[in-house]
Amino acid sequence: MLTGFDWLRRAQTGAELLATLRCLATGSDLPVETEIGPPHSALGGPCQRCWVYPRAPLPSGRLSPYCKSCLVILARAEQIGHISRQAVVVWGLVNQLPRQLAGSQGFQDDQVLGFYVPDSHHFLLMMPRYALKPWLQELLLYHGTELKGLLEVFPTTGAGRGINMGDALCRAIHDEARFPPDQLRVRFFSAPHQFLHFRTREQLGQLTFEVSDFVSLLEMAAIFRTLMRPELQQALRQLLSLSDPSEAQFYWGRFLGYLSPEARDMLSAWRIRQWPRPRVDLLYELVEYVAFYETA
Repeated sequence: MLTGFDWLRRAQTGAELLATLRCLATGSDLPVETEIGPPHSALGGPCQRCWVYPRAPLPSGRLSPYCKSCLVILARAEQIGHISRQAVVVWGLVNQLPRQLAGSQGFQDDQVLGFYVPDSHHFLLMMPRYALKPWLQELLLYHGTELKGLLEVFPTTGAGRGINMGDALCRAIHDEARFPPDQLRVRFFSAPHQFLHFRTREQLGQLTFEVSDFVSLLEMAAIFRTLMRPELQQALRQLLSLSDPSEAQFYWGRFLGYLSPEARDMLSAWRIRQWPRPRVDLLYELVEYVAFYETA
């Protein structure tokens, strides 16, 4: 029999992962499978998704490619694909569960889309991308330095995009033992396929952060997104990629003329022209995970 965590690892897409989380949360949505499907052969076999349970009969009398449970998950996934595409996944290994999970009081619907707690030291969350910063800030507010471990943050993926969601989750579990539990760290993957090339990202300083440092980076990204219009953000990125110093200096002066005084002060205080390229790339990745600040 498959456990709840087994079902999560069979998710191919972010929509399937979210659908599975919501089915597990209710407890009654997934049909109870009591028998194992037949062995795989040229004439038949088990469910083509879970490869364990028998295929469900269709009204036409033929067999579906999937079992009853997989049919429920896939049907739900079709309805929430637009939500999952804007979601981020957090896999946590901690010394104690966050109070929302330990107290079984859950989260607000606009903060967390679904969660699963396999044991007293692990949890899986899906939330809107823009909820990541306030969620981490709340985590620090209530737990401070008492909470230690590792949070692995990565986006959802669609069908046929290389590594699927189940593979990404397994990679996150495999990597969780790389760090001692002396503080709370965040490993940030801007794309699931980066699990396969994490060493390069680690060497560039784009992967692992102390949690307060990561929240500070998200705060910088929020300010950057608020003060810089999208076309100015792209213009700045192209300007920072110029290799000729004299050409860069010429265009920099013209570029500053398009900015508001607040934006000019921000870039000057950050000394962004002295940033290494990986740090610039990380800022632009984090912009996709923060919301605008309200301005008067």
